[in-house]
Amino acid sequence: MINDNIMKIKMILIGEQFVGKTCIINRYIDHEYIANPGTTIGSNYTSKNITIEDLKKEVILEIWDTAGQELYRSFVKLFYKEAKIAILVYDICNKKSFDEIKNYWYNEVKSYNKNIIIGIAGNKSDLIEKEQVNEDEARKYAKEINAVFRLTSALSNIGIDELFLELIKKYIHENKNQIDTISSEDKSVYDKSYILDKDINNNKNIKKKKNCC
Repeated sequence: MINDNIMKIKMILIGEQFVGKTCIINRYIDHEYIANPGTTIGSNYTSKNITIEDLKKEVILEIWDTAGQELYRSFVKLFYKEAKIAILVYDICNKKSFDEIKNYWYNEVKSYNKNIIIGIAGNKSDLIEKEQVNEDEARKYAKEINAVFRLTSALSNIGIDELFLELIKKYIHENKNQIDTISSEDKSVYDKSYILDKDINNNKNIKKKKNCC
């Protein structure tokens, strides 16, 4: 035990349908790739215990996977208010999914929660030959809105751990005096444990594949 009080952080993943939100979560939580996880109806919830060694912090990360279909947009709004971090996910092979982040998802989440920490995941980065969204354009937009940006691939396990870690650390640094904590006795209700060290393997030797999410 590093800290008697364990931080609790609620995170949501939002974006259009089929951009790979569920695949990103599966890779982060269970370290596996599921090719066809099915369409998220409404929302799905999971959690993970994390020890951040260099900050000497323990975190319970509550992750909400939300539906991207327009039909569920009003329902997804229910998750904005209490969330501390939002990851906006787009598919680098689908320009519309990036445009919707700029034109809808970012403005929507900020209108409900102006202090939320924002991350942007340019997903399916192993399909670079089919790219429709230029990385420089995405990085420029992320800088404009003060968001953390990463290219990610659930299939090739690229950028996901790094994105989550950077966002958690950013939240901790910006909210030192307003962080929710739970007692160590209550930690047992969360059963996903994971340790994040200072340096994360960037998986540079993983070969790129043709399909991912």
